[in-house]
Amino acid sequence: MSNKITTLLTLLVAAVACVGAQASLRHWFVRPLPHHGVGPRIVGGFEINVSETPYQVSLQYHHQHICGGSVLSNKWILTAAHCTNVTLPSSFTVRLGSSKHASDGQVARVSQIIRHPNYRQNTTDYDYSLLELEEAVTFSNVIQPITLPKQDEAVLDGTMMTVSGWGNTQNTAESNATLRAVNVPTINQEECDKAYRRFGGITDRMLCAGYQQGAMDSCQGDSGGPLVAHGKLIGVVSWGFGCAQAGYPGVYSRVACVRDWVRENSGV
Repeated sequence: MSNKITTLLTLLVAAVACVGAQASLRHWFVRPLPHHGVGPRIVGGFEINVSETPYQVSLQYHHQHICGGSVLSNKWILTAAHCTNVTLPSSFTVRLGSSKHASDGQVARVSQIIRHPNYRQNTTDYDYSLLELEEAVTFSNVIQPITLPKQDEAVLDGTMMTVSGWGNTQNTAESNATLRAVNVPTINQEECDKAYRRFGGITDRMLCAGYQQGAMDSCQGDSGGPLVAHGKLIGVVSWGFGCAQAGYPGVYSRVACVRDWVRENSGV
């Protein structure tokens, strides 16, 4: 009996520890906290129609929305590597051409996942995955590829960006069932690195966007989604401390750093 009680107490302690961890860390399906899991959302944004962002897709695991992604061609999608920790392609589908992540549009199966070979889960560096679709999709006014930047193309500080997705809104009056977006400016690289120094800082493959006072940001569920300016895919939603927290802008994977890798692996 005493052994049984000891076992039950051990399990209880483990469960409490797990709950505590989940309170501070995000689930791996969403945009991650620094050096940990993942999490998604649009905070302080506005509802949009997918025709305004026809490159936006919902990445789904067993038909449940987990992340966003961007259309590169009729057979290739770019998302975040941390969204594809489960590497079995048959577990994933992509919904395109719909403002709802749970209905309408086209649903395509994923046939291949190519994670960047330098991706490291503990640092979230090189947070990129290419998804090849089983069949080519048909382009329309709600499904269109996004233009990519040139290799190592620079982005000026203060450039206004649009990030979109179906992530957590942190507001019960704002449903994430319908696509939402928010406009945020890019942050100076050194300032962002300083803000995140206690978490190890940021790398050259990352860029930051948001406001010093917080209030507007991407969040859990937006991971892998597009950060766009002037019709170009500048970033991929990657990680951050909390969502829309003052002093902690969102961190995005810089697409220009891997333009050649995208071309070599997808032909795009």
